Amino acid sequence: MKRLIIILFILLSLTGMSIFAQSEDMAFYTEEFNRPGSTFFSRLEVLETVRNANLTGIGEFYHEALRTLIGVLPNANTWDERAAAAASARILVHGLAAETYLPAASDIWVLIQNFDVVHAINDGIVMHDALIALGQIDSRDHIPYIVRRLDSFNRDHTNDVATRLRFQRGVAGAIIALETLQDPSGFAPVFFTSIGWFDSAIRNMAANALPNIVEDPADIIIALIRDASNNPAVKYEAWRGMLRTNAPDSSKARVAAAALDVGWGFLTANLEFQRQLREMRLSAIDTIRVMGVADSSVYANLQRSYRNNFTAIAPDYDEIHRTLAALSASGSDEAVDLLFGFLHELHHRRQFGPWGMRERQVLQMLIPALGASRTQSVQAIALLSAIQRSGDYTHVEQGWARNALAALGF
Repeated sequence: MKRLIIILFILLSLTGMSIFAQSEDMAFYTEEFNRPGSTFFSRLEVLETVRNANLTGIGEFYHEALRTLIGVLPNANTWDERAAAAASARILVHGLAAETYLPAASDIWVLIQNFDVVHAINDGIVMHDALIALGQIDSRDHIPYIVRRLDSFNRDHTNDVATRLRFQRGVAGAIIALETLQDPSGFAPVFFTSIGWFDSAIRNMAANALPNIVEDPADIIIALIRDASNNPAVKYEAWRGMLRTNAPDSSKARVAAAALDVGWGFLTANLEFQRQLREMRLSAIDTIRVMGVADSSVYANLQRSYRNNFTAIAPDYDEIHRTLAALSASGSDEAVDLLFGFLHELHHRRQFGPWGMRERQVLQMLIPALGASRTQSVQAIALLSAIQRSGDYTHVEQGWARNALAALGF
């Protein structure tokens, strides 16, 4: 069979006929592929010959051949026949992808189902290539199907080595397809793959694909962070993922506001979750300091970061310091009002008690923060002036107030 086709090519060349024309008549190959008595091996030979000829404009031929292959797949009874069918399927989906032949999308999906790795007989290679082909032909109608399949992979954790290998081939194909299609609905499942049970190579592939799926995923990340069904580990990773995007600072500030809010709103007795929530709050506070306040909820939550730690048995001075720095960097009326309120409370404690190392440590952070806020608040300046002169304070503490006033131009 293969020899006959090669001889035909030679004859065509000798007679000066082009076998590389865009409008190549594929009737001969179609007839050979579909002729009665064709085997999986003879069909593979036809496809290999067509592929090696580098023909173009033959999407319809590949599509019809795919339909034929799908129809005869149940007849692949031996391993060799199944292998030939798989090799044929790969040639077909590669050809359809090269032709960007969208009409074949539904049949490619049928092929994916036939070669799905949920069946142990399939090694995942055809599924991988066929999923990628759906992306390359821009089959937007199949985005929901790919999303659901990747969601299923994310849930189907397995420690079996062979199954794991098969599954991850399918996962890689789905990631590449969703990255190519660049639809927002593909972001969340690829994100969960990036933090899932897979090998590091797959997780890294997913993480690297995320910025290419959605340039500014702020709304998606906020939804992931606020979703009550996601534990703090997921929320924290979603926040960290946002920081790695090329989204504008304003979007990162919006997500930071949500991260800080959830960082205080999610209650858990799990110590590891508590640690992750704290890390998310600290990172969000730093982002707010650099990128600005996105909405008024930020001030209420920064106040919580200060007060919850100030009144704790073991204050987190790092969170207090970052909170004061974020308020100082903001310099807004709301921020200055909070700084003034904190300082006024400490001033009252200095006069009437209680007063200890906790109060002094916070005072040492708070006065410079108010001085760096660029405020011209009359009441803030008056309070700093009172501290500078008051005998209730040490010379060192008075010096802090003096330096703050100098920073404010007084």
